[in-house]
Amino acid sequence: MADEQATPPVQPVMRVLGQFIRDMSFENIMAQKGAAADVQPDVQVQVNLDAKKRTSEHTYESSIKLNVTSKAKEGDAVLFVLEVDYVGIFHIENVPDDQIHPFLLIECPRMIFPYLRRVVSDITRDGGFPPLNLENIDFVSLYRNEIARRQAEEGQKADA
Repeated sequence: MADEQATPPVQPVMRVLGQFIRDMSFENIMAQKGAAADVQPDVQVQVNLDAKKRTSEHTYESSIKLNVTSKAKEGDAVLFVLEVDYVGIFHIENVPDDQIHPFLLIECPRMIFPYLRRVVSDITRDGGFPPLNLENIDFVSLYRNEIARRQAEEGQKADA
């Protein structure tokens, strides 16, 4: 009967306190070379995630770092390179210590990604290219792959 009176689990609390572009670089290589704009692009996107605790209590930052390279499908000429480090600042409470790491690298990037997607679209459009609309990123898969990579790396160090 005591189990029926148990307090319900405390729900995690997350608020976005702010978001900003920490660093960005857009190189329009095609325009620099004076090349024609009627080429078919091949776009490659690399994603890196980072997170850390800030000095204020319950405050964290999570960042998505994109490296986008667009090359011509024929000839491999680089059209443009976009690098952006987009950061969200979050107030997070009631998340167990053993779950804060995945929370910061999965849930937080998921919250700020739509805004980063718009920045990328605007920058590429303003650079003279069709707007690049990034597809959704599977942050869970990205997180699992990074954990597996780190475990493999540690295994190699232990064998050496």
